[in-house]
Amino acid sequence: MVDRTQDFTSGLLEQIKGFSRDVQAVEVGTVLEVGDGIARVTGLPNVRAQELVEFSNGTLGVAFNLEEDNVGIIILGEYIDINEGDEVRATGRINSVPVGPELVGRVVNVLGEPLDGKGPINASGGIYAVERIAPGVMERQNVFRPVQTGYRVVDALIPIGRGQRELIIGDRGTGKTALCLDTIINQKNNRPGDELICIYVAIGKRAAEIRRVVATLEEYGAMSHTIVVAASASDPAAMQYLAPYAGCAIGEYFMENGKDALVIYDDLSKHAWAYRQVSLLLRRPPGREAYPGDVFYLHSRLLERAAQLSKERGGGSLTALPIIETLLGDIAAYVPTNVISITDGQIFLEGDLFYSGQRPALNVGISVSRVGGDAQTKAMKKIAGPLKVDLAQFRALAAFAQFGSGLDKDTQARLDRGMRLTELMKQPQFQPEALHKQVAIIFAGTRGHLDHVPVSRVKEWEAGFLRFLETQYPDYPNKLYEKLTFENVEEILTTAVKDFNATWN
Repeated sequence: MVDRTQDFTSGLLEQIKGFSRDVQAVEVGTVLEVGDGIARVTGLPNVRAQELVEFSNGTLGVAFNLEEDNVGIIILGEYIDINEGDEVRATGRINSVPVGPELVGRVVNVLGEPLDGKGPINASGGIYAVERIAPGVMERQNVFRPVQTGYRVVDALIPIGRGQRELIIGDRGTGKTALCLDTIINQKNNRPGDELICIYVAIGKRAAEIRRVVATLEEYGAMSHTIVVAASASDPAAMQYLAPYAGCAIGEYFMENGKDALVIYDDLSKHAWAYRQVSLLLRRPPGREAYPGDVFYLHSRLLERAAQLSKERGGGSLTALPIIETLLGDIAAYVPTNVISITDGQIFLEGDLFYSGQRPALNVGISVSRVGGDAQTKAMKKIAGPLKVDLAQFRALAAFAQFGSGLDKDTQARLDRGMRLTELMKQPQFQPEALHKQVAIIFAGTRGHLDHVPVSRVKEWEAGFLRFLETQYPDYPNKLYEKLTFENVEEILTTAVKDFNATWN
């Protein structure tokens, strides 16, 4: 009996020694109602906007509506197992995502959790809040370096700079996603020290489509510099709403560490729909087309986070390529006009051009890049000037020629050259082109070296010339990249195209 008492006493003393006065206070609320991916909770008076909360079954949510007597929560997962009266705990953490180089090559969800079955991600960059303030005016500098898309028509006529926001807009099935994927694939052609990390954000797309995108990037060896953030159509509207902000936060990590990143939002139309859905469910006042009144701010605060940082901030950049899907080419709809006014230009892809065989189906007339011209290499800027003039004259003369029969020789020659240049601007999907090849082909077209080639054989001539240039003038690429000026390679290209034309038939 004495032994048992001593054991009890000694055990009690040990517990007293290990006793701590530290008390961890946890705010616990109660679910008032739940359904359609949202919950109303009471008992969380100190919860903050965008704070993560945890339901009793482990599902996470984000505090979205802060009202006087309850909190509107958007649920990041299944809501079927959440019931009225369940406990909800405030975590004290703002909605955030893990960041770091370990995410490159992976497919993740809005919370940074892996979806590709390749194991956990131990991100070394810490965590970044999903909603962050955009860099200020004095923290930025002018755009001065290009993002090479690999498309001649884009890189020459509507150039995109690192740190720019360029909208890609068009009807369904006109090649918007294809253009972005080719841009990602083309980054393999970047020279050492000029790398670009790409983040592809899939918003509301079918899971099969996202899988095809990942498979395409893997097939062409582009996943080695790409992160995919996926919120499929089967995911809750809350996940689709948060996806672009999560992708942007991941890109900001690279930008703030002096690197260059490109983030593609595919697409912001579905993002606006998801935001409208959660806003209506939480009874926010609807406005035009039932969108809430702050739908402009929804996209402006996202796209303003793209920037070319100043040297004092490390000189990194984040380029944004938002995609907007239009209906029957209506770019004057509510969301498209909002995003057009926010971005630094737009690439308009047209259904009629697409179905006529023009790929990419880019309408040069209403596509524009407001700041990208400052980022073009000197070589591309030199040869892009004549190309713009020739194509503009061709469009004007082609419209005029429909009403006239007898054309003088000069007009006919310009029409013929315009047809050949238009043919040169066509490129097949998943075959983006390095800068040195673009310069060579555009030079040949604008200087009249294809004027003798039948339009039907332009693509044949182009393929033959590039092979000839590669075998007979192997030092040409290095010569161009040495100074990135056209004068450095003009003599080589002039000689090469003359030699090739002498043998081509």
